[in-house]
Amino acid sequence: MKVNPRNPQATDHFITYQTAWSLKPNPVMSDTDIKFMQHCLSLAEKGRNTTRPNPVVGALLVKDGGIIAEGWHEWPGQEHAEVMAIRKAAGRETGATLYVTLEPCSFTGKTGPCCDAVIEAGIARVVYGMVDPNPQVAGRGIRKISDAGIEVSGPICPEEAGALNPGFIKRMTKGLPHVVCKLAMSLDGRTAMASGESKWITGTEAREDVQRLRARSSAILTGIETVLSDDSGLDVRSQTMECKAPIRVIVDSRLRISPQAKTLHLPGQVILATAVTSETLLSDKENELANERVTLLSCANADGQVDLHTLLQTLARDYQCNEVLLESGAELAGSMLKAGLVDEVITYIAPKLLGSDARPLFRLGLEKMEDQVALEILDVAMVGKDCRMRSRVKNPY
Repeated sequence: MKVNPRNPQATDHFITYQTAWSLKPNPVMSDTDIKFMQHCLSLAEKGRNTTRPNPVVGALLVKDGGIIAEGWHEWPGQEHAEVMAIRKAAGRETGATLYVTLEPCSFTGKTGPCCDAVIEAGIARVVYGMVDPNPQVAGRGIRKISDAGIEVSGPICPEEAGALNPGFIKRMTKGLPHVVCKLAMSLDGRTAMASGESKWITGTEAREDVQRLRARSSAILTGIETVLSDDSGLDVRSQTMECKAPIRVIVDSRLRISPQAKTLHLPGQVILATAVTSETLLSDKENELANERVTLLSCANADGQVDLHTLLQTLARDYQCNEVLLESGAELAGSMLKAGLVDEVITYIAPKLLGSDARPLFRLGLEKMEDQVALEILDVAMVGKDCRMRSRVKNPY
């Protein structure tokens, strides 16, 4: 087991957005451009569960009005969407138009710069969805392509392109992951009986839908009370979804977790976020757990609780988490919401009534109407017999 102590008093380096220097947007587009960019957006989704910490990206090569090759980013360290499309074109790419949802990268990481591959391929025109918010790129790829004499158009469909990667964008611009709070409730807004019994409020289809949320997330975040009461695995249980296993993060201020907890013995990484700062106590817990998959992360605030903002900063910076799925009880969910750390709320509403003594969604302690937390409903859909509502938290930070 690893111990990752954090000093909440330390000054953290936040990744800041560097606008595309001296880059003038050229959003001139045709209906054909929009059609092909929409196709790119759908291609990007093919890498939804596997590309993190990289963004999902889709690309098309078009020549004489027809698609000659498609590409999408599948796994980190493997070829990017543009390079896949060029490879699939097999020599037909010269003089073609490249459509890509995100600006081609301009630096060498696990792979070479995509803008160099585009130039070398003899592409005649590049149409991009949005500028890459990564400070290592931030317009440099577009500039290099343009300086090579290639016609560049964009951003085109930037809102749709941005919606593909809310977590990557937030991590690059604010140094925090995009947090989605998932809740299952009865029609009267209750999540469990007073005893804690909650299986099952929603039906099979809704529970399977939650597995899709888990599969796309970099980390699943919960509190120790949920682990102690439910012995939750917090893993992706569906056998039909290929994905990278999300990190399981448990807020456990006093390190009460049992060495026998189910989640500690499943494949994948576990982080125990604690307010314990004593090296002796941390070492004792390390010896008790004796589990190489578990990392103790000490991040206490002045009240002796886990500093949730510091925790999310650390997940973004040290673990490159783009999207965090919060699945917890009312206490942690309320604390995250009050701290302005929740971006979206996804609520599965079952056509059932549990009564006024059952447990609430959030413990917020609000007293005045002016203290209310405002949400904007983004979409509503039926999932089996249950209703799924997705909402954006207005001005969460």
